[in-house]
Amino acid sequence: MNVGVVVFPGSNCDHDAYHVVKHVCGQEARFVWHKDPNLSGLDAVILPGGFSYGDYLRTGAIARFSPVMRAVGEFAGRGGAVLGICNGFQILQEAGLLPGAMLRNRGVKFLSQPVHIRVERGGTIATEGLRVGEVLTMPIAHGEGNFYATDEELDGMERDGRVVFRYTT
Repeated sequence: MNVGVVVFPGSNCDHDAYHVVKHVCGQEARFVWHKDPNLSGLDAVILPGGFSYGDYLRTGAIARFSPVMRAVGEFAGRGGAVLGICNGFQILQEAGLLPGAMLRNRGVKFLSQPVHIRVERGGTIATEGLRVGEVLTMPIAHGEGNFYATDEELDGMERDGRVVFRYTT
């Protein structure tokens, strides 16, 4: 498998993503600069976390205009695997490739803490080896981590089996 890791100005987890793909998973990996619209030869694309363009306007709002994002949209449209982690998820939302929006945390403060998520759906790459109902402890670190979607969007995500994990106590 050939995986591209997109690098935006301000990204800070691109080397971590590359390391996991290349040295932990044993797959081919290459960095893709945000101005490079060429994703040829890739089987998957990762948009890693960080603070693209400093997130000065809104998380991911400026990165969505990078030339690579048109290529990512076309890649996803052809069925290519795209993973957005942290800020990468926010960029995919801003680019219109994922539903919903990320709002400021309820307390309007940056949070860095462990949270619990429950496996809602098995049979995915992300849930391989996990059982439905299993609770995992995961770290979070964000200022805009409050997912918002309309009732229609949420109903569609539930109906289509796109809810894989859910926050829980």
